Amino acid sequence: MMVSAENDPRRAGTIWTLDLGRPTPVITPRLPATFGRLGPENKAALAAVPGGSVMAEDIGKRFAAGRRCYAAWVGGEIDSYGWVSFGEEHVGELTLRLHLLPGEAYIWDCATLPAFRRNHLYSALLVYIAGELRLEGFCRAWIGADLENETSQRGMARAGFQHVADLLIGRVLAMRQAWVQELPGVPDELVAAARRVFLDNRDRVWLNAHSSTLRDG
Repeated sequence: MMVSAENDPRRAGTIWTLDLGRPTPVITPRLPATFGRLGPENKAALAAVPGGSVMAEDIGKRFAAGRRCYAAWVGGEIDSYGWVSFGEEHVGELTLRLHLLPGEAYIWDCATLPAFRRNHLYSALLVYIAGELRLEGFCRAWIGADLENETSQRGMARAGFQHVADLLIGRVLAMRQAWVQELPGVPDELVAAARRVFLDNRDRVWLNAHSSTLRDG
């Protein structure tokens, strides 16, 4: 969900976080929906979701690597979903490797079918995921979004996530340089945590000049 736009090569996306020790908002979707966690037995159904970009084989590999998938059903069909990772997650398009501490989770590759958008399914799914993680003792969730994807950002904010920093990209010689830019009013410890997660506790990471996309959600 996070992409570096060619029109603005310095802005890759936005970084959001949620303290799972705090209560999340109660969100009622505008459509009757059921929420739950998917497993390897659901890989064919996930691969068949219209507009999805992941094949059943790759979905199986995600499950085998310990990644989770949560979804919302309306009328018995998967209409919204999101993946969750722990420990590390490689963001191949920008050669970034996210590093999560025990108790942290990263939500990514989220999607809602076009016909079911604007019904608060996405934000309700995020709240459901947060609740499941909280029950297991997790303390913090991270998620990102394209700078221009205001719809996703509104959904994150509705679900209680806080926009803590922006991920910036700048070209230096033949390489790209990535760094986390803090936002006014955000506590220093949250900005430092964002740097740790997205940049492996470094102020910057050198990226291949041909990288163009960072997916989250």
